[in-house]
Amino acid sequence: MHVRAYLRASTEEQDATRAKDSIKAFARERGLKIAATYIENESGAKLARPELFRLLSDSDPGDILLVEQVDRLSRLTEKDWERLKREIKDRGVRVVALDLPTSHSMMTKDPDGFTGWVLEAINGMLLDMLAAIARKDYEDRRKRQAQGIAREKAKDADRAPSERAYRGRVENTERNGAIVAMLRGGQSWSTIVKATGASRATLAKLAKRAQRPAC
Repeated sequence: MHVRAYLRASTEEQDATRAKDSIKAFARERGLKIAATYIENESGAKLARPELFRLLSDSDPGDILLVEQVDRLSRLTEKDWERLKREIKDRGVRVVALDLPTSHSMMTKDPDGFTGWVLEAINGMLLDMLAAIARKDYEDRRKRQAQGIAREKAKDADRAPSERAYRGRVENTERNGAIVAMLRGGQSWSTIVKATGASRATLAKLAKRAQRPAC
């Protein structure tokens, strides 16, 4: 049995490794060692997460997928959550979340027959519930953000351009300029990710910019 930690943050501005120490401590307290850590900056509302599926691909039956919170694993729609659960089940991987105490029993090598079955069933139901709550929280937050933006845009109609509150997302031009320079200098994507904390999605966008002739 291997314990594989999954660390996720929604954007490259957030620190996906923030929970690394608490996850390592959690495993150590149970006499287990983290075999591998998979880190990515992708939305939990997206099923397409390369590192998560690399973790599942690397796993053997009985391995542990360890996360800090269920919402690090899923803010998915019900349909996508069912697809992810099926992939996890087909690979025989057990999900353990620090914020879901009933899942902690999955850290044992062989949960006792009937007791193990009952705990697994309860754990599955609670995972579903927490995943649904995480999705609702995500949708509510998006709705509030959209409403706030709409209000500010309506107010901006009567404001001078320099006084407008809503100006969209501001690009980190200094960091992105450095990334473009690193790409043009032949640095590997892995090196750039470690040095800047940017996601591979951001690198893909900037790689196109790096291919243009410098002005």
